[in-house]
Amino acid sequence: MSEPFMLDLQRYLERLGYASAPAATLDNLRELQKRHTTEFAFETLSTMLRVPVEVEPAAIQDKLLHQGRGGYCFELNRLFLLLLQALGFDARGLTGRVVMGGPEDALPARTHMLVLVTLDGVRYITDVGFGGMVPTGPLLLDSEAEQATPHEAYRLSYVDGTYTLRARVADSWRAMYVFDLQAVADIDYVVGNWYVCTHPDSPFLGQMIAARTGPGLRKTLNNGSFAIHRLGQASERVQLDSVDEVLRVLRDEFGIRPPEHPELRQIIEGLIAGA
Repeated sequence: MSEPFMLDLQRYLERLGYASAPAATLDNLRELQKRHTTEFAFETLSTMLRVPVEVEPAAIQDKLLHQGRGGYCFELNRLFLLLLQALGFDARGLTGRVVMGGPEDALPARTHMLVLVTLDGVRYITDVGFGGMVPTGPLLLDSEAEQATPHEAYRLSYVDGTYTLRARVADSWRAMYVFDLQAVADIDYVVGNWYVCTHPDSPFLGQMIAARTGPGLRKTLNNGSFAIHRLGQASERVQLDSVDEVLRVLRDEFGIRPPEHPELRQIIEGLIAGA
């Protein structure tokens, strides 16, 4: 029988720049989300290497807090949920369907995890695991108004029991994912994650994707294409042409310690050659 999971709260908070546990307030939720998307990168190195991703809390904690890695939604948002609960927030997980890049009325699998937080009877969604367009602040659930964050503006719409999250990109609103408030069990994360990390139709399988936020900017890596997107300015893009340069960018720009894998360099070389 496995030992019960214990969140390493002190180490987690230290990574986020806290000397002590912050109170469960809206202002602190905003700060926690902003700091988390800055400190812990979204990344798909495991699926690039076709290594199954574990979403048990102990495995996620080891990867993020001890191995110097980031992760994707089932890792980043699951550990963030445990952090919020440890700090006294009324929080639970939700699952959603990603529609970004496709029709809004599509019904893809539930392959995204986000978090619902209730503060003084007011409901918010918080998300630290949506890659290059991750919201950097909590969003009021029961409002269809435009909502500002430290980066882009977002808005939610509600139709027939389903919420749609949209981000304002340039002068248009781009749908990101749809979700509802149905109860989620741990097995739902396992099933969704299994699709993301093993199914041949998964957009992450065999791909190198990374994203991280910073003050007034977002950084993204898509195989060999590295970009810095500054608010209100044209994006800066560069094509990385060597494995060593990719590894440097992962370390220096995304704070990721590349995993030890016998085929790591060969796989990255193939990805940048095909970009």
